[in-house]
Amino acid sequence: MATVKLWTDDEINKVPELKAVFDDIRAVRKTDFVNNFWRALANQPALLQRTWASIKEVMIEPGTLDPLTKELIYIAVSTVNSCPYCIHSHTAAARTKGLSDEQHAEFLAVVGMAAETNNLANAMQIPVDKEFLVG
Repeated sequence: MATVKLWTDDEINKVPELKAVFDDIRAVRKTDFVNNFWRALANQPALLQRTWASIKEVMIEPGTLDPLTKELIYIAVSTVNSCPYCIHSHTAAARTKGLSDEQHAEFLAVVGMAAETNNLANAMQIPVDKEFLVG
């Protein structure tokens, strides 16, 4: 259960600044669906606007990383941060960007392997090789 109010479309439509963001989310994503993350952020209009602007810049605008790679990175970070909501929503997004079952399985194996070796290196406090240092 959410710890904040999840705004309904009827409530959103009564507040022009919220409606503008929700309309943009729908237009950019080409869907009528607006997920609960945005409905929760509607409690703070400035936060909603700022977060949507940042998401568009980082995740939607073309860059040197392809959209599927961005989603996979998002899932990996969400896993490290123990955010089930983000893991689910970005896995769904990755699937719309072409993530196959085989790729997902391999990706999860890489995330698991990285978690294991990160923990081992941290536990043993292994010094970084000078060859790995930049500059």
